Amino acid sequence: SHHWNRHTAWFNSERDNALQNRIGTLAAPVPFHRRSAAQSITSGVAMQAQDIEQIATKLSRGSKKLFYDVHTRLDWPDTLDDSVWTMTPEYVSLYGTPVWHELSDEQRRKLAFYECAGFFSMVLHGERPLLEGMSHRLYTLEKSLIVTEYMHHFLDEENKHMVMFSSYLRRYCGKVYPEKKVPHASARVLAKGEDDIAFFAKVLVVEELSDVYNVAMAADERLAPIVRTINQTHHVDEARHIHFGRAYLKQLWDRFSPTWTEEQRQAFRTWLIDYINASWRDFYNPSVYRDAGIADPYGVREMALASDVCRAHRQRCSEKYIKNLVDCEMLLEAPSLQ
Repeated sequence: SHHWNRHTAWFNSERDNALQNRIGTLAAPVPFHRRSAAQSITSGVAMQAQDIEQIATKLSRGSKKLFYDVHTRLDWPDTLDDSVWTMTPEYVSLYGTPVWHELSDEQRRKLAFYECAGFFSMVLHGERPLLEGMSHRLYTLEKSLIVTEYMHHFLDEENKHMVMFSSYLRRYCGKVYPEKKVPHASARVLAKGEDDIAFFAKVLVVEELSDVYNVAMAADERLAPIVRTINQTHHVDEARHIHFGRAYLKQLWDRFSPTWTEEQRQAFRTWLIDYINASWRDFYNPSVYRDAGIADPYGVREMALASDVCRAHRQRCSEKYIKNLVDCEMLLEAPSLQ
């Protein structure tokens, strides 16, 4: 309880401060009439680099203050009580569909158990390439030692998350559900900086969508305490990661995208929307349905993906992430998700 309250209080403070400190306000610009377009872009990027260093310094302090040992932090029960929910029912992928209405309460809790395992597996797989990609960009893409200091905290925390999720899956499920890869593959030549922008955009898809679920499940008193604690722990760390990721992604976009052609920007935007849709499809896992005893798991998946109720849920959970992309002008407007 002490850790929980301390983490939540820190996050609320950080969130409120973030709303008051907008990117790009820390350096006075050269008067417009004295700058060329190229100088304007360069000046803006320099301002953002300074802002990123201030954000990284602040987030490093938070990571040090809330440092924990993942191997001793959690109190793992020997078994989970199957009469208790392990996932917020309103966030189970089939919630509100005809299949959901046909299930008994016991069957719904069983589905929720496997959905939680599927969700933790999905986040686990999302964090593995994140660790690889972030490590690759240390001291190459990012050379500021102030920023790389926070990146090391970022990597440490993501590794802890993988340990935490895999420990849950090993203890209670006995397996990790396989991932469904959605590579950034294209026959076209990528624009300058596009690979790095795509990487951080994918990082934020994983972090922001999962965080919506983390917040709901951490606060849900119907859930098993260990599930709530895992979600709360993940959320507190991810609040810092999302803060950093949004600012860093905007810096990259403002640095590279002005040099792209309109066709290159449109190709990237098309890919990004496709990636968001593909990421959501991973939430509808036929293997989860099969383990939960749902008949015709692939047919049920297609039904849920086409359901207006499920589509509205995806749109609602994506609002903050997509609004940030629109604010950064990475997307021109909020798309209607499939």
